[in-house]
Amino acid sequence: MAACPRCSSGCAPLRSTRTSTRAPTTCGSSAPARSTGCCATPASRRSTCAPSAARRCCATASTSWRAEPVRVLLDTTFALRGHSGTGVYLAHLSEALQRLGVDVVEARNEGRRAPGGGVRRSVVNASADHWWTAVELPRRARECRADVVHHPLPATSPLGFVPQVVTVHDLAFERLPDSFDARFRVWARLAHRAAARRAQAVVAVSRTTAQDVMARWGIAADRIVVARHGPGQEPDAVRPRDREPAHLLYVGDDEPRKNLGLLLAAHRLYREHAAAVAGTDEAFEPLPLVLAGSAHAEQEGVRVVERPDAEALARLFSGAAALVHPSLHEGFGLTPLEAMSAGVPVVAACSPGVVEICGDATLLVDPRDAHALAATLRRVSTDQRLRRDLTERGRRRAAEFSWARSARDHVHAYTLAVERGGHG
Repeated sequence: MAACPRCSSGCAPLRSTRTSTRAPTTCGSSAPARSTGCCATPASRRSTCAPSAARRCCATASTSWRAEPVRVLLDTTFALRGHSGTGVYLAHLSEALQRLGVDVVEARNEGRRAPGGGVRRSVVNASADHWWTAVELPRRARECRADVVHHPLPATSPLGFVPQVVTVHDLAFERLPDSFDARFRVWARLAHRAAARRAQAVVAVSRTTAQDVMARWGIAADRIVVARHGPGQEPDAVRPRDREPAHLLYVGDDEPRKNLGLLLAAHRLYREHAAAVAGTDEAFEPLPLVLAGSAHAEQEGVRVVERPDAEALARLFSGAAALVHPSLHEGFGLTPLEAMSAGVPVVAACSPGVVEICGDATLLVDPRDAHALAATLRRVSTDQRLRRDLTERGRRRAAEFSWARSARDHVHAYTLAVERGGHG
């Protein structure tokens, strides 16, 4: 097992707040009237009512600890990706914020082309994204009288009148430049950094990402809030794992940084070893590898399940001996967390983000060593006691993450943005 560095935080302390109960809103409909309780701030007076004063007012008026009502315009364009990392993030975050009482107004660019050609498609979408953030989002922010605009990927709009929050998931295009299209790499380095610098607050999905944002982009620690995801797969959706595992599972696409080539090479070695020891005391039946998502491979013993929905993915988790996650870099590692929550052992390539999220509940391997990964696949597919131990540790670790906690941390970021106002 490879040794991995563990990251210290170095980020600003999280801010504490609560919000009052509101019904969810969709952008384009009439904005609901603001409450008239002690926390209400008419639009004409909002600039003269300090958030701290509003919180003190609420603290004396109720035993519950609440903050001034906040209306967040959330750009949910990337929820159109379905069960992608960003799509899962948006779906769960919006729901969790609404449960906290945050007034969430969702807006999405329905005309954006769906991703399908790797990172090159992001450049094709650049002009559509520019129109959306520069023209349409400002119009909707005014129409909905938003207090904060939240961009789930680094982008900002010309909104001098509304504070903005951006989420940074990772800086893989800077850490692994050779894994990305050159045009996308140049664009992302300039555009994402500029967006983070202009925003009033930055949400980092992990301490690993927060450290990168500070070190590589020069963002001050007091503008960053770490808000980790919850699991994307609900544990109850996965059937009890009361049968022998049927396959090894990979969930994701075939971007170069996902390191799919290493996994395929390791699986070939794994099958070759099974053939070599057939009829001996070391004999075992090799498990097929299932690629779930948009990754493709024509290789013996490999089955492809294209873009499974949540129900299909739950079935795949239920039959998996392990999730194999060979990615060279992740800012968070949502898929390993998803697997741990579902009771599936995880084998992962060693990277700071995965180590931060998974702790000691995962078997880690060198991301460049196919032989080491093949040996680990053999261990996890043949050793029932090891799988049981990893399952127990994984579930304990996954229980430390929740979308409710993530939503509270996002509210900290919204509060920070409002307090900073137009000072980016």
